[in-house]
Amino acid sequence: MIKTYIVTGASSGIGHQITLDLLKAGSQVGVIDVKSLPDDLKSAESEGRLIFHDGDCSNESDVKALVRKVRERWQRLDGLVNNAGFMIRKPIKDLSLEEWQKVLGTNLTSVFLFARETQTLLSKHKGSIINICSTRATQSEANTESYSATKGAILALTHSLAISLGPDIRVNCISPGWIDVRSEAEKKKEPLKRSDHEQHPVGRVGQPGDISSFVQFLFGDHSGFITGQEFVIDGGMSKKMIYEE
Repeated sequence: MIKTYIVTGASSGIGHQITLDLLKAGSQVGVIDVKSLPDDLKSAESEGRLIFHDGDCSNESDVKALVRKVRERWQRLDGLVNNAGFMIRKPIKDLSLEEWQKVLGTNLTSVFLFARETQTLLSKHKGSIINICSTRATQSEANTESYSATKGAILALTHSLAISLGPDIRVNCISPGWIDVRSEAEKKKEPLKRSDHEQHPVGRVGQPGDISSFVQFLFGDHSGFITGQEFVIDGGMSKKMIYEE
């Protein structure tokens, strides 16, 4: 049986790589994004292996629409990746309530909506939910309050869902560190510095494939005893003590 997944925020960055790799593994994928579908995913759409819903993952109607399309075409769902998210970086005194709520809607409310709407389908096939969190759930830079708040909430929501939805559905989260999600043109225009790589204990900045490969593991047959957990993938940065010289 062909496996079926949903990925939010699949048009760029980590979500894009996850979608590509799931398709390469022979799966079917339903995706949602406010950005247009990238060219390298359009062939899968024309082949009927990908459903693209041009919509907002914080909008209840859009969430229900994508889940309905997946259910009607493929009649099953094996996994959900709640990846969609963005950051507004500005001093809290300048952050409007509208901006705060927009970040919470995209980053956090979408996780709730998709978990709720996919529960029935996922339960039928002992499915799995993977929430993309962040190391910012437990550490911060200045002026990232709305983003950090959502990631801390996703960490808590992950273990809460794992208890509520088990044993039929496993729920885990991945907390990436610095992942270089820029386009190839952006990377050529401003290459990473040697110091960017060397500050990581593994010796390099992360790539979207580092996250996608772990998604594959958590969806695989060898992770059946894992639920309610956070997996930090940051090249060791969050374990490194840093002092001013």
